Amino acid sequence: MSAIDNMSSVRPDLIEKVTGRAEYVTDLTVPGMLHGFVVRSPAIHARIVSIDTSAARSMGGVVDVLIGEDVASFGCWGVVLKDRPIIATDRVRYVGEPVAVVIAETIEIAENAAELVDVEYDELPRATTIQEALAEDAPLIHERHENLEDFYFRGGARPTESSNVFHTYRSNLGDVDAAEAAAAFIHEDHFTFPAISHFAMEPHAVIADFQGGSLTVWAGAQTPSAVQKVLSRLFGLQLAKVRVIVPFVGGGFGGKASVKIEPLVAAASWKVQRPVRVAQSIVESMLTCRRLGADITIRTAVDAEGRILANSAKLLLDGGAYSDTGSAVATKAANRIMGPYAVPNLRLEACAVYTNTVPGAAFRSIGGPQAVWAKESHMDNVAAAIGMDPAEFRLLNLASRGERIRPDLRALDMDMSELMGRVTQSFASEVKASNRQARGLAVAATDPANTPISNAIVRLKIDGSILVSVSSIEVGQGAHATMGRIAAQTLKQPASAVTVLRTDTAVAPYDWGTGASRSTVVVGLSVENAALDAADQILEMVADVWELPRESLSLVEGGVSTGSEVLTFHQIFHRTLGVDSGEVVGRGAITPRSKKGALVESPLFWETSAGLVEIVVDEDTGEIHVPRYASAADVGRVINRVAAEGQDEGAAIMGIGHALYEVLEFEDGQPINATPIDYSIPRISDVPPVFDTILVENGDGPGPGGAKGMGEGAILPVAPAIANALFSTYGIRIPDLPMTPEKVWRALQKRS
Repeated sequence: MSAIDNMSSVRPDLIEKVTGRAEYVTDLTVPGMLHGFVVRSPAIHARIVSIDTSAARSMGGVVDVLIGEDVASFGCWGVVLKDRPIIATDRVRYVGEPVAVVIAETIEIAENAAELVDVEYDELPRATTIQEALAEDAPLIHERHENLEDFYFRGGARPTESSNVFHTYRSNLGDVDAAEAAAAFIHEDHFTFPAISHFAMEPHAVIADFQGGSLTVWAGAQTPSAVQKVLSRLFGLQLAKVRVIVPFVGGGFGGKASVKIEPLVAAASWKVQRPVRVAQSIVESMLTCRRLGADITIRTAVDAEGRILANSAKLLLDGGAYSDTGSAVATKAANRIMGPYAVPNLRLEACAVYTNTVPGAAFRSIGGPQAVWAKESHMDNVAAAIGMDPAEFRLLNLASRGERIRPDLRALDMDMSELMGRVTQSFASEVKASNRQARGLAVAATDPANTPISNAIVRLKIDGSILVSVSSIEVGQGAHATMGRIAAQTLKQPASAVTVLRTDTAVAPYDWGTGASRSTVVVGLSVENAALDAADQILEMVADVWELPRESLSLVEGGVSTGSEVLTFHQIFHRTLGVDSGEVVGRGAITPRSKKGALVESPLFWETSAGLVEIVVDEDTGEIHVPRYASAADVGRVINRVAAEGQDEGAAIMGIGHALYEVLEFEDGQPINATPIDYSIPRISDVPPVFDTILVENGDGPGPGGAKGMGEGAILPVAPAIANALFSTYGIRIPDLPMTPEKVWRALQKRS
């Protein structure tokens, strides 16, 4: 096998990407296509007094200008709460909110004409932080809440009327007050987590073509079915009349999940009845969505031996100006702050809050980094307060495999002590950390993949080639390569024989969406079932036409073995159908009832991670360097090792960004660093020189071959592990991310 063939079998998209042949939305041209440029609000919270578009419309090459009154009759949209207008109508709620779209023959004309759109604003009282939004006299960012039950997730938001709280989730177990009364020690901490930009390499870009009673959209969407559904209901079109095509996607991390700018671009096309493209800059994408910030108070009661008697936590999540999926983020944060610990008494409350800032949205391991940052930093604080080694404190309180950490959640399907042991072992060959080196540990267990709904089609052709059609999106994580491997392995054919088609809702079957570490398990199972269906059909052909017992037949590379000979697919189709052509079409579906109802219980599997870090601190500047990191995860079974290790390592590096650099800063609601120059992310030089990726395979997951999902867990332990290393060696606790050199230096100075 040549090097190119080997690369293609690992990741079929690699050659197209490294040669520049891969086509993204911005590479596409649709006949008659116009270009849109979005005029955005500079106001934080204001009424729109007037919009004058006359000067822009008079510029040569400008076709039209879309404003709120054009589409007000369509109403609002959302995926959990119906709270978002297609474009601002009567008021704006954050800096960057679209107020007009100039549609022109070229992007240059559209951008120049946008400067001529004159908008007059009347400033309104604002609430730009969680504290301001929860104050008694806070202005209401939304006066009413229209809940969409079961629209995107199962269930819906639980808003508090006449307030800025758009979702509250509570979970109680046992009697926390009684446990605290009997405790030998109680410790409480407060942590904050900032807004963080997704910062995908490809900003949001959409082409929409509204033709009479049908709409075609090209978008880098992680959840095309959600886009299709929202557009269908918003514009009153049948689902079959809304087509969503997803070409290559240049990264998403949740920032292209649910629905983002697709309704806006579709409305622009509806206005002019021609295709319209809107390609945002990275700055515009930073003003489109971000990770929810958090304010977390956590409290733990322990007995005299160090066993945890009770945990309580209150999490306040900054959802920004529109709800998006913030309600789910809040719920997941509450679940994920429990960690993999056996705690008999729990009191958890999480609230998602509107603020006059960029809307919060899904982001890798929704709610997880916020919750685990607080939980695992807190665990070391409690251990220190009672005089225990933090690793021993964790081991004493870990739930065991098969134990439930809450009655309404699936029993744990992993051994966290094994993961802790594996990362510790990876450091065992190193000499003990010197006084200029510090080590810290953190662990996590999260509840992903709670939507087991997917379909797949597998077509086996006469020459042995195979087409796989799914709505799972390739966002760089290797999902399509994994689906191809599952089909190949199930049909006993080489990976090179399989082509996984780009997603197009007109031909690809329904899938809930790409996220929550669900693709390998849920979509993978549907592909496996579709391949088994195809296999069953081809074996039935041979059994029927050759009059052979079915149990004597088996698939082999290139055909079917009868025991005495191998019949090629060509021979089988030719003789069966009587012509020199043909295929079988296998169909596979996964629902909560699949596998005898085994997929009903949440989560489908536990996504786990343990991280051990070594840091070096420059005490003169406060700068933290990370020379070594070890990450361990129980993934059930590895289907594509290169991709799996890349996912784990990529997540951990993203975690380093969260820990040390990243924050989308606001001053009184005004974003002050929403540019690629001012916003810091990890560089290649920030990757730890020694990075040990440990993937534990027990084959006990619900996916193909016993696989579990992965790709989100490794982001979780990094920040608290670094903070714990600082605490254990330097005696300083940084409670607010990111741990910038200034914060570290000031803490060091205060300590001395």
